[in-house]
Amino acid sequence: MKIHEHQARDILRRHGVPVPAHEVVSDAEEAGRAAARIGGLVVVKAQVHAGGRGKAGGVKLAKDPAEAKAKAAAILGMEIKGLTVRRVLVAGAVDIEREYYAGIVVDRASKRPVIMVSAAGGVDIEEVARTTPEKIVKVPVDPERGLAPAEASRLASVVEERAAQAAAVADVLSKLYEAFVGADCSLAEINPLVVTPSGEVWAVDAKMNIDDNALFRHPDIEALRDPSGETRAEALAREAGLSYVKLDGNVGCLVNGAGLAMTTMDLIKYYGGEPANFLDIGGSSSPEKVMAALDIITGDGNVRAVLINIFGGITRCDDVANGLVRALASRPAPVPIVARLTGTNEARAREILAEHELVTAETMDDAVQKAVALARRAA
Repeated sequence: MKIHEHQARDILRRHGVPVPAHEVVSDAEEAGRAAARIGGLVVVKAQVHAGGRGKAGGVKLAKDPAEAKAKAAAILGMEIKGLTVRRVLVAGAVDIEREYYAGIVVDRASKRPVIMVSAAGGVDIEEVARTTPEKIVKVPVDPERGLAPAEASRLASVVEERAAQAAAVADVLSKLYEAFVGADCSLAEINPLVVTPSGEVWAVDAKMNIDDNALFRHPDIEALRDPSGETRAEALAREAGLSYVKLDGNVGCLVNGAGLAMTTMDLIKYYGGEPANFLDIGGSSSPEKVMAALDIITGDGNVRAVLINIFGGITRCDDVANGLVRALASRPAPVPIVARLTGTNEARAREILAEHELVTAETMDDAVQKAVALARRAA
């Protein structure tokens, strides 16, 4: 789950990371009042779940409350990557002498959190990683031991040679790691981590993604969810308990189980197609879940064919077939559907599907080739 910058700032602050004073407002008048309470130069920043806010005009400096009000009025209501700005962050601005990047992600390859630092802070770190990866230093962290003070100090010394400032950066890295673990993050970033001319260190921007599977431990964080930052498909999937990721292809995938989903997508690409999504209906599907999944997939205008690939263990193939029939009875599919159901109650599923004009397949290869061909023909 993504949270907004101001929410990530609050979490970092609770863990002792120095963060400039800030307030979140939803109208320009209140932005002016917030600027007056904070005092001095402030920055007004759009709060949407999208990168590139600065380039889009969603981040502006204001020297006084009147200017903060005007800047907030210009930002509120604007569209950034399809998302409407409904709130802005008003935060104290700091003098910048140096900018660094600090971040932590869960690294699947090392099966550990990896902490990263770079002297190339304050810019698009993804671009730095793509063009000059040597500028980012990465260190895996033993999750049982945590980030040792000596490791934090070594990382800080990579970007900051002055002893006092390096010690302050190391302290921030340690607290960032505590926040990462404490909030069950999959990603936590400070970009930029700023050193001022007087030697102070501040986190002036923050980003956190929370592991959905750990939200049951954090009802306070789950309450921060902003549905306005989700696409309609993402919202429908969450409400239906489905795992859904939008991709760029034209073959919609309805499967059960992450492993089968990955294999199905690989096979679609093997046969020359492109998957339009990752959609997993889980291990105990119901007709309602199938109906919701079909609504999500066929709601994607790029989809030219739907591939249903079910291995029935706990999931009953006849449940999936019934859900499919019910969904099509209420809302005929705008694109062809190929169904391959195997496993528990597959014979009954075939009987149900045989009563309807659906393209079926008995093997995975056959199903994928049929779906790819239908999508190509309709493109």
